[in-house]
Amino acid sequence: MINISSLFIKRPVATTLMALAIVIAGAIAFKQLPVASLPQVDFATITVAAQLPGASPEVMASSIATPLERQFGHIAGVTQMTSSSTLGVTSVTLQFDLSRDVDGAARDVEAAINAARTNLPANLPSNPTYRKINSAIAPIMILNLTSDTTDRGTLYDIASSVIEQKIAQLPGVGQVQVVGSSLPAVRVDLNPTQLNSYGIGTQNVAQALSVQNSNRPKGQFSDGMTTADITANDQISKAKDFAPVVVGTSNGRVIHLSDVAHVYDSVQTLRSAGYVNGKPSVILLVFRLPNANVIETVDRIKTQLPAIRASLPATDHLQLMLDTTTTIRSSVNDVERTLGLSVLLVIAVVFVFLRSPGATLIPGVAVGVSLIGTFAVMYLLGYTLDNLSLMALTVSTGFVVDDAIVVMENITRLIEQGVPSFRAALRGTQEVAFTVIAMSLSLIAVFVPILFMGGVPGRLFHEFAYTLATSVAISMVISLTVTPAMCAFLLKPTKDEEHGRLYRASEAGFDYILSGYRSTLGWAIRHPLIVVMSLVLTLVLNVVLAEKVNKGLFPQQDTGTIFGGFQGSQDASFQAMNRSLLAIQSVAQQDPAVENVAGFTGGQGGAGGGASNSGFLFLTLKPRADRDVTATEVVDRLRPKLSALAGASTFLQAAQDIGVGGRQSNAQYQYQLSADTVDALSLWAPTLYHEMQKMPQIKDVTSDQQNSGLQMLLNYDRVSAARFGITPQLIDNTLYYEFGESQVSTIYT
Repeated sequence: MINISSLFIKRPVATTLMALAIVIAGAIAFKQLPVASLPQVDFATITVAAQLPGASPEVMASSIATPLERQFGHIAGVTQMTSSSTLGVTSVTLQFDLSRDVDGAARDVEAAINAARTNLPANLPSNPTYRKINSAIAPIMILNLTSDTTDRGTLYDIASSVIEQKIAQLPGVGQVQVVGSSLPAVRVDLNPTQLNSYGIGTQNVAQALSVQNSNRPKGQFSDGMTTADITANDQISKAKDFAPVVVGTSNGRVIHLSDVAHVYDSVQTLRSAGYVNGKPSVILLVFRLPNANVIETVDRIKTQLPAIRASLPATDHLQLMLDTTTTIRSSVNDVERTLGLSVLLVIAVVFVFLRSPGATLIPGVAVGVSLIGTFAVMYLLGYTLDNLSLMALTVSTGFVVDDAIVVMENITRLIEQGVPSFRAALRGTQEVAFTVIAMSLSLIAVFVPILFMGGVPGRLFHEFAYTLATSVAISMVISLTVTPAMCAFLLKPTKDEEHGRLYRASEAGFDYILSGYRSTLGWAIRHPLIVVMSLVLTLVLNVVLAEKVNKGLFPQQDTGTIFGGFQGSQDASFQAMNRSLLAIQSVAQQDPAVENVAGFTGGQGGAGGGASNSGFLFLTLKPRADRDVTATEVVDRLRPKLSALAGASTFLQAAQDIGVGGRQSNAQYQYQLSADTVDALSLWAPTLYHEMQKMPQIKDVTSDQQNSGLQMLLNYDRVSAARFGITPQLIDNTLYYEFGESQVSTIYT
């Protein structure tokens, strides 16, 4: 029979170079491997947003969400499609199966948006936009922009036109949302009484403003010798320039805009506010692309921040409020230390039993080369240094040493029988080669079923299984090549050696353990029925305990971040929610574990969704060493204090690295109720909501069904309107101009 190991035993230099090559490749790969908290298991998720300021949720759902959803329904690989329509804003989230590439899915979504454009409202300010992000996942970084002198409208303009664009260009960044205010604008608050007295309609005012503000090319003229471009003051951008605009005449009198309206410089929407630790701020939420590495993305942003700060006015301050990679780096470092400690413990245990530095070096080299070599394979497979891959290496530490121990033990047995070391290495390895191969393959076979798992658990543990199987496979190769070669040169007969007192004392201890094992083994052989029954009882007990143990997708993590939302009554005004936001931040700041609190409410200019009765919160906790409670315990501690506040209900949860589902929620778990009609949902959703509130196992029950707010229904008399030449569309436009914060002109800067 051919002894493959003999090739390596007889060529120690080549064997040494092979081992060094594996170590060098693994060490280089270790430096190149990206760091992450967990393996990348993101679904391809795309969020489409459209805005029509002032439009009711019903109008947004029927005129924007529905045409878009009809086109999105033709896209292949869509596993979940949800939409949310609030005042002036519609958001459609598409989640694809794990096999779809997010870039290919984005191209299909863009084509569907273009196909739906003909069915969308003509007065839509801009085309719907899409982002390759999952809105259910918390942002990886939060920045806040403040100033003691600059107004929030200008700050928002700087954030959206300078900071947002620079960060969004970086690889790995999926979206940068700017919240807390809106773009600068000239606001015109019409006085209906004065308009009526002059016989001027709101449409006349809107048309006058749109034609008086122009930004068109004018051409040039030449006299044969020189050429000059024609410029003009056709565009106006300040309230003082709009105030004298003529909007009509009455009884021969010219009516200016200032005669019928209050004109002032402000922002696009007044229903948007953001605060960080109670101070007015413009907040930037940075989301990553699906499958983008968090550590690398955040590092790129941090590298860019000094240049961004240098481009800002001296009075404006850009601060880093939340960096989710702090806890990721800490947790990965902890696992790396655990891995190093496990290697040292394994080598220490081997030394205690072998009591020889030379003999201990042999399995120590096998462990080190196997683990370091695994990094090279991880790099080739595109894996990351995360908690699960490092945990796989930690677990494999006990496995990879077994092969070397088996080979070395058999060689040692032959040496003690008088066989020369070199011949003992050849013969001993040949005797146990198939045993080592069988042991390794049986260990690898244990993890093969994990490779066939689907969905999020499968994607999550594929990296774990591959990493562990790779380390075992490398260990098998090292044990059949490097280990016997080292045994041939390092192992010597020990029976003639003079041992010290410590060696003799430990030998007596091992003899005592061996004697005890011999006695218990003899008893077990003499009582086979009891042994078999104990096995059966153990299996039954495991089944019972498996049914009783708590179950979940993944343990609750402490990422150092808490996020959530707050919700007022459905008829709550923006002003009321603004006061609630400040009260909530004040309570949260008083908790000793909380470092920073950011929150925003309202906002058609950001991620507020246009809902005036809701808002969002982000809490950054102090480093784990500076607090004695976990993030979940902080939430439990804040819950009764926030519940005592009047005006809004607050729902907080500890941020997790794994986000399943594409629908944003105020709670950790979601139950989606669907029906064929809105009336059926209106009947059964509140019923389910109230029944769930009675369950003691559930906390913070909330519903996103917001259809009980105050409404004013207008019944158009179409016959009477027709006699005056008035159409429902004209009435709609008039109401929209007066109450909808409509945009009638664009100011270019």
